[in-house]
Amino acid sequence: MTDRGVDLAALPKEVRDQLAELDLELSEGDITQKGYEKKRTKLLAPYIIHTPAVEPPPKNDVLPPPTSSSSSHGPPPSSSRYRERRSRRTHRGGGTRDDRYRSDIHTEAVQAALAKHKEEKMALPMPTKRRSTYVQSPINTRTPPDSSSGSEDETSVRRQSSVVAPTHLVSPNLQSPESWINRTVQGSSTSSSASSTLSHGEAKPQPQSQAQPQPQYKPQYQPLYQPHYQHQPQPQHPPQHPPQHPPQHPPQHPPQHPPQHPPQHPPHTAAVTNMLAQSRIAPSENSHPPPDVTAVAPPAGGPRVDLTSNAVVRGMSRGQSRSSMMETADGVPVNSRVSTKIQQLLNTLKRPKRPPLSEFFTDDSEEIVEVPQPDPNTPKPEGRQIMPVKGEPLGVVSNWPPALQAALARWGSTQGKSPALTALDITGRPLYTLTYGKLWSRSVKLAYTLLNRLGTKNEQILKPGDRVALVFPNSDPGMFWVAFYGCLLAELIPVPIEVPLSRKDAGISQVGFLLGSCGVGLALTSEICLKGLPKTPTGEIMQYKGWPRLKWVVTDSKYLTKPSKDWQPHIPTANTDPAYIEYKANKEGTVVGVAVSKVAMLTHCQALTQACNYCEGETLVNVLDFKKDMGLWHGVLTGVMNRIHTISVPYAVMKACPLSWVQRVHIHKARIALVKCRDLHWAMMAHRDQRETSLASLRMLIVADGANPWSVSSCDAFLNVFQSHGLKPEVICPCATSPEAMTVALRRPGVPGTPLPARAILSMGGLSHGVIRVNTEDKNSALTVQDVGHVMPGALMCIVKPDGPPQLCKTDEIGEIIINSRAGGTMYYGLPGLTKNTFEVIPVNSNGVPIGEIPFVRSGLLGFVGPGSLIFVVGKIEGLLMVCGRRHNADDLVATALAVEPVKTVYRGRIAVFSVTVFYDERVVIVAEQRPDASEEDSFQWMSRVLQAIDSIHQVGLYCLALVPANTLPKTPLGGIHISDTKQFFLDGNLHPCNILMCPHTCVTNLPKPRQKQPVGVGPASVMVGNLVAGKRIAQAAGRDLGMIDDQDLVRKLCMWPTVMHQYLTEALQWRAQTDPDHVLYVLLNAKGVTVGTASCVQLHKRAEKIAAALTEKGSINTGENVVLLYPPGIDLIAAFYGCLYAGCVPVNVRPPHPQNLAATLPTVRMIIDVSKAACILTTQNLMRILRSKDAAASVNIKTWPIIIDTDDLPRRRPPQIYKPPTAEMIAYLDFSVSTTGMLTGVKISHAAVSALCRSVKLQCELYSSRQIAICLDPYCGLGFVLWCLASVYSGHQSILIPPFELEGCLSLWLSTLSQYRIRDTFCSYSVMELCTKGLGTQTELLKARGVNLSCVRSCVVIAEERPRLALTHSFSKLFKDVGLSSRAVSTAFGSRVNLAICLQGTTGPDPCTVYVDMKSLRHDRVRLVERGAPQSLPLMESGKILPGVRVIIVNPETRGPLGDSHLGEIWVNSPHTASGYYTIYGEESLQADHFNTKLSFGDPQTLWARTGYLGFVKRTELLDASGDRHDALFVVGSLDETLELRGLRYHPIDIETSVSRAHRSIAESAVFTWTNLLVVVSELCGSEQDALDLVPLITNVVLEEHHLIVGVVVIVDPGVIPINSRGEKQRMHLRDSFLADQLDPIYVAYNM
Repeated sequence: MTDRGVDLAALPKEVRDQLAELDLELSEGDITQKGYEKKRTKLLAPYIIHTPAVEPPPKNDVLPPPTSSSSSHGPPPSSSRYRERRSRRTHRGGGTRDDRYRSDIHTEAVQAALAKHKEEKMALPMPTKRRSTYVQSPINTRTPPDSSSGSEDETSVRRQSSVVAPTHLVSPNLQSPESWINRTVQGSSTSSSASSTLSHGEAKPQPQSQAQPQPQYKPQYQPLYQPHYQHQPQPQHPPQHPPQHPPQHPPQHPPQHPPQHPPQHPPHTAAVTNMLAQSRIAPSENSHPPPDVTAVAPPAGGPRVDLTSNAVVRGMSRGQSRSSMMETADGVPVNSRVSTKIQQLLNTLKRPKRPPLSEFFTDDSEEIVEVPQPDPNTPKPEGRQIMPVKGEPLGVVSNWPPALQAALARWGSTQGKSPALTALDITGRPLYTLTYGKLWSRSVKLAYTLLNRLGTKNEQILKPGDRVALVFPNSDPGMFWVAFYGCLLAELIPVPIEVPLSRKDAGISQVGFLLGSCGVGLALTSEICLKGLPKTPTGEIMQYKGWPRLKWVVTDSKYLTKPSKDWQPHIPTANTDPAYIEYKANKEGTVVGVAVSKVAMLTHCQALTQACNYCEGETLVNVLDFKKDMGLWHGVLTGVMNRIHTISVPYAVMKACPLSWVQRVHIHKARIALVKCRDLHWAMMAHRDQRETSLASLRMLIVADGANPWSVSSCDAFLNVFQSHGLKPEVICPCATSPEAMTVALRRPGVPGTPLPARAILSMGGLSHGVIRVNTEDKNSALTVQDVGHVMPGALMCIVKPDGPPQLCKTDEIGEIIINSRAGGTMYYGLPGLTKNTFEVIPVNSNGVPIGEIPFVRSGLLGFVGPGSLIFVVGKIEGLLMVCGRRHNADDLVATALAVEPVKTVYRGRIAVFSVTVFYDERVVIVAEQRPDASEEDSFQWMSRVLQAIDSIHQVGLYCLALVPANTLPKTPLGGIHISDTKQFFLDGNLHPCNILMCPHTCVTNLPKPRQKQPVGVGPASVMVGNLVAGKRIAQAAGRDLGMIDDQDLVRKLCMWPTVMHQYLTEALQWRAQTDPDHVLYVLLNAKGVTVGTASCVQLHKRAEKIAAALTEKGSINTGENVVLLYPPGIDLIAAFYGCLYAGCVPVNVRPPHPQNLAATLPTVRMIIDVSKAACILTTQNLMRILRSKDAAASVNIKTWPIIIDTDDLPRRRPPQIYKPPTAEMIAYLDFSVSTTGMLTGVKISHAAVSALCRSVKLQCELYSSRQIAICLDPYCGLGFVLWCLASVYSGHQSILIPPFELEGCLSLWLSTLSQYRIRDTFCSYSVMELCTKGLGTQTELLKARGVNLSCVRSCVVIAEERPRLALTHSFSKLFKDVGLSSRAVSTAFGSRVNLAICLQGTTGPDPCTVYVDMKSLRHDRVRLVERGAPQSLPLMESGKILPGVRVIIVNPETRGPLGDSHLGEIWVNSPHTASGYYTIYGEESLQADHFNTKLSFGDPQTLWARTGYLGFVKRTELLDASGDRHDALFVVGSLDETLELRGLRYHPIDIETSVSRAHRSIAESAVFTWTNLLVVVSELCGSEQDALDLVPLITNVVLEEHHLIVGVVVIVDPGVIPINSRGEKQRMHLRDSFLADQLDPIYVAYNM
């Protein structure tokens, strides 16, 4: 096995692993020898050229022992390698994910940041192409750099892979003890967590903050066995150290030894030292294989543990390659001290089952994504491991009730007149007051009614433990209180939800999910609320999307039944049964129900009472929602326990009068107020007109959202304003809560005069890396955070890493707060799987060992413990955005955006920040509501300033900033923004922004490195020799021979005209007119399918004679002059063509101008007339009038037309003689066409080429005089013209002509003609096929009813000069299968300017085949065939069979040397019907020679080839052609002229356009082109104009995801703006010119930054 000088030791570990895997597959017969060699060669290919030799390091290089601080960080398992790579991605400057700006500081910071940008003149930056600087060149990847220069914190995965050579590859005499000690220690010192925390085949992701120096030996969350079939993409990294030894033998067998996972470890360093001590003694003789350290008995210090078999299974994953197993080269275990059970287990695992589908298509992000090197200055946590923080003990107070209902019973009977609740009306005045007596009696009545009075006499609808929905508006707290306590007394479980206002409410179906998961079948509501619910026309309550069927029960007093004297509600002592369920929406928008047990509810009330020091009879003003969270816990539950008087201020009142709560505090001398930051802010803004309010009575102002970035600024500003109104600084009590953990921490009211707690001023850079660093230098990137007090009484708190296993954080690390307390949620009701991950968390230490048995609850809050055990919260998991491996907090970004002054553009509380995953990373999107009075200019000014501020302060780039009209974002019930719905709207294209700014250029930093094209250093001959040596055949293919017939008898029998005698079509027509005068050659149909014209051989001949006579008489045309034919598709055109040939002129066929659009179409006609120097125009009377009309005069100079002859009513004259050319090389006609790149090219077609082409088509399609074909094509150029005008005269078959424009009048014309005439062969264009697919696709049943039957059609060929449109042909076949169309009938043809017909699917030969190629390879000008369904695969269909007499070869367009089979190159063609050259005015001979008479640079230098200008490849298939040889298929990829060169890669516009058209339902058609290195996408909008801006992000996303390109400009235009030629091809260059000339009249143009 020659490796051509490849030093296997120098290969990266992943390549060695793949080689080992290949060897294994070969040894087990899973792969053939040929396949093995092919794959091996492919793997080694990049390393064959000059791999430098690598010296092994000195023998005494002993790696340092691990330090204790870093021993907790193992490398992430390879299944989370993607995540780990992400965490190593660009670390831009200092970062942020932090919280709580004091307003003055933050606004100042933002202004400073903006000022800095101003100095740098950063207005709207022009889009620039950002070249990434991180990846090394391929040669570096193969050269291990000097180890001293490797940065310290390269990840250990890499370092291990290269330092530690797999022992079984090492020859005995080269082995140093250190090398295998390193390896074995690394392989075996795996902490027990691998088996305890990993499930089979799946590795847990590691926290991302661990990118830090990784010593070699340490516990790893990494299993040590990899099943063979799991092929993992490996990180592409240069090894940081040279490998120690060149491997001699790749492993032939799977490992024989399992890893061992001792459940407990001695202290880790000791364990490693013991192992080192033991293993050093072993290899006394170098010739022996090293002992199996994995099986050595542990030292006396630790117990010997035998591994149970299931531990092996659980530890197994794709974590590591099998090279870390020990075995000798031939696979015999080096040590047999392994238990037989394990040996059996390994043997069974040796042959894995068939891998799941996903294994075949591994995610190739590893190869694609640019991975920045880790920044050595990244801050890392350095503190010790955090200790759990205990709250004060929960005091036992004698008069605390045994259950909450008992408290209500007590107050209801002893303090009946005491006020419990005052509700306000919309103006803010008291509406009613509910006393404790009333609350008790009504709740009892409701409980009795619910249990006994709902059904008929004998049946009970509800029983204790049933869940009941509570649907009450925010303005009616009294009804809610009664319903809630009524349910508690009836032992039902209340589930409070928001009132559904319409079927389109944000998240309404998710509320249905909550009701379903809780099994709710009955809803309680008030009469007023019930009347307001949306109803069906029959008066029933509307059934909401996703909701279960509900029974509605009205709870107003008049409908309740007074219980009988002997009925008393049952009040048991609080137990662990659920008391109520509180809803919670998570980040994805799913609504779940947190169940709170009776004992948790009671304990929580006690803890709040103790922490807040509540006393009986106090007054509390509550501005919060009483249905959930703090509003429920304080206002409804704890309030009743302590007989507090609650004044409830509804949201509607706050909107009308923001000061109402302050007035209530003043009027009622309230002791406690329960508010959010926004209430402080609103009150402060409105306070000017209030002089005499006093807040001196407040002892606690509880700020419920103390965990957001505005809390500091709002609290400070409010205190600033209201201190003069008696507000004391120490009464402000921020707190942190979550639905799961309930109250996490609360600042206790301070003693007057004591200093306020200090604040943390943190570095945002540190926070974004998850560590706490005090900000010293740059105050612009500082974050001021206020504490939220201490842990709640009776609770225990830890901080764990937010991702991966719940490992305890270090003291200077940010993590998720987890709580153990009796006062917290118990589960997500009805969702046991989710519950386990949230409510039953057991934290582990750095070694992965659980710290105890008690379960904690995840709070979803991110924070840390400050001095004096004060808790600081810096954000929520829900608002976490992970960008480039760094954490940012949505709330922080909102705060920065709002600090950009002036906020005249957007509404303060109406901003949503979320991330979307695009191209392997999260991208930040900000959506805000724009004020109606904001001008376009203001909006853009504000948007660009926000971009700069966020970039400067948070060092994160925004991907998209969108402004939507006011009140259009989905709202939560209390007026906030429904983030998950907003995100969904954004992704679905339903956001309808009025302004949008995309910045992919600045924030997408992980694009692959642009390709540097290598100079062609290898000579073409050596390439050829290389191909031959590799056994590749040259990529060429040929049609069958174009034989000539000499036998005259046979000619007569076949009714053919003798080829030898007649080389010219004119002779053929004359011969047919004599021998078979009445044979009808042409039938022309109109839109109704009625024959409007026919031409027999003799009729055609006579009409041609008339026209020839007119040309010589009227036009006095000389032989050889050019004559323009200007006719609609029909028989006149054919007659005029032969008339010109009879007269010896050269016909030039031109599409007539469109009468309704002369301005656009007439200049092209004029141009062709001028370029062809036509002496005369033949046309119809109608068109002649148009050419001389006033409208025409507006577009062109009509006075300079050549002679115009109208051929409608010519006299019956015969020309004196019919011209016969002296030689067949004379020009027969000129074929003019506008290419897709906007080039007008005319080619010269000789008489010889005409007859060769007609013969070729005749043989391929088996055409003879008794046959009928139908043609629905434009007859103006290319193969369409040949089939319309020439083929019938040559072959004698009858052509039924259907002008494509007639289909506009009757879509089914073509298909019904095929059916009516029982046509076997038909030819059409893509535009005709598309018309039928779009227009008739839904009408197949109607066609069937009309008797249309296409089972007669044997071949339906699409005539085109482009890559086959597979999707369209497939759709057409599928749709019309119902009317009998055979799936094999549809095929395509291929021609080009230099040769009008290269391929055409004939009647014989194999069906066209389809292959799937890898799009990434295609961009590199390579063909890699993949399986159907592989990611990034592109289906290509063969372009029909190569015509007789045609040879094609695939050539490298640069070296002009032939290429091998399945290689991409330019298609060159050699055939007798190739055009003679371009018809040019100035005769550019060099261009002509280049395209028409080219020779290969080697191989066969004699043959003359024509260059088609199309890229393609030839593939030899398994199918057989007519001669019995294997069939060579030609696949056309696209035109060279059209390709876009971007980032050094070659893109075909159609591929990008296909992706764009899939992005949104409103995109009708799209086209792409480049402009100053930017990619411009033009999309036609078929929806309403408000969808226009939705398309911008979707188009940008899809092009980035699928093509790894950043779109520079997105242009949204009206339908029909993209110009399309008659063949249905897009004219992209015309479009580009119109765009640059500003003639598109676009709906919207977005310049992506």
